[in-house]
Amino acid sequence: MTTPLRGNRDFRLLWLSGLFAVLGGQMSALALPLLVLKETGSAVQAGAIGTVSVGTVLITMLPGGVMADRVERRRLMRVCDVGSLIVVTALTAAVWSGHVPMPLVLLCAAAGAVIGSVYGPAVFGLMRAVVPADQMGTATARLQARTQTARLVGPLVGGALFGVHPALPFAAEALGLLLSTVCVALVRTRSRARAKAGAVFSRRELLAGLTFLWGLPYLRTVLLVFGLGMNFAFGALTFTALTAFSDGGTSGVGGGFVLTCVSAGALSGALLAPRISPARHSRVLIVATCWTCVAAAGVMAWVSRPVVAGVMCALTMCLSTVASIGFLSKLLVVTPEEKVGRVQSAAGFLSSMVQPFGPLTGGALLTAFGARWAFALTGCVLAVSALVVTFARSARTEPSPPPAEEPTGRQEPEPGPEPGAGPARAPAGANPSVTGD
Repeated sequence: MTTPLRGNRDFRLLWLSGLFAVLGGQMSALALPLLVLKETGSAVQAGAIGTVSVGTVLITMLPGGVMADRVERRRLMRVCDVGSLIVVTALTAAVWSGHVPMPLVLLCAAAGAVIGSVYGPAVFGLMRAVVPADQMGTATARLQARTQTARLVGPLVGGALFGVHPALPFAAEALGLLLSTVCVALVRTRSRARAKAGAVFSRRELLAGLTFLWGLPYLRTVLLVFGLGMNFAFGALTFTALTAFSDGGTSGVGGGFVLTCVSAGALSGALLAPRISPARHSRVLIVATCWTCVAAAGVMAWVSRPVVAGVMCALTMCLSTVASIGFLSKLLVVTPEEKVGRVQSAAGFLSSMVQPFGPLTGGALLTAFGARWAFALTGCVLAVSALVVTFARSARTEPSPPPAEEPTGRQEPEPGPEPGAGPARAPAGANPSVTGD
């Protein structure tokens, strides 16, 4: 009999670990650019924080997947948690002392991105050992719901703490990382790849995940069109809505409402997903999401009301979240255990590589053609993506799971004391944005 997720001790610990880490990360994600803006008065330097983080993630994502397939995954997560805790503690001490050099801030942003690139694939590899295949969709949905809740609450709490003292959001993140470290240390499952990967910087190992994805037509098509193309176009769509409904920057009410609806839609999708088994209907959900995005762009092109734009964005984000959960669940099930880390990082790389350019494109279209045509042109890009996903032969046949093998992750108690030895102790111990999570 399969143990329900609510009775799966190790899954609960992984869920709590991510909650503490993601909540702290969301608090500091808001506080870090505010800190730079406060110290330097330069919006350019404040924006450099995001540029450094995104650039570092893209550079280190593929090597991070290789590391997750080389090292025992629970141990790797503990090392990452301890590394993050050291970095955040150093930043907290610097802010508290009143002296925060810009190189330290950039170093902390880059270090956090590197650690996250390793931690994320390790989490999914360990979850593959902790959660049975038939519960993967529900488990992924619960992780998404946790992350979206933290994204809603974290910035609000971080902003409030920053108003009291700039060091408090970082101190709260350090506390969250400490709790995350404890939770991961209590996980009993071990997860080591059956076949050890080669050197981290070898071309073969860096491209192993991309090679696997490219070899399966369904995964290749969905990632290139839904993951890469739709992420880019939807980023342009939401940025256009944010700008167009903020009256040129004179009012943040309309744009803020749209962004709130996007977050609410993502949370609703994560909560809805376990009820409809998204892994079984992933293709239908992906097609429905694509055409709903097309409809949303068309509606926003002709109805210039923030309420309408917010509702459409919430609907598309809800469907997109459910479809993404279904696709990710299927990806984890069909990937051989020894490649989980590299395949997950490769999928994240493909989905993220052009996402930062979406807002830039939306702003350029808005400046050149105005709001109505910007929405219409973005809708045309979305329509092309929807047509490919709907009618391409490669997008119709979903891959099958690999042949059943003996599980490599196992539930085992911590070692007891040997005869004549002292009491046994758990090893000392120890996460976006996926971010998984």
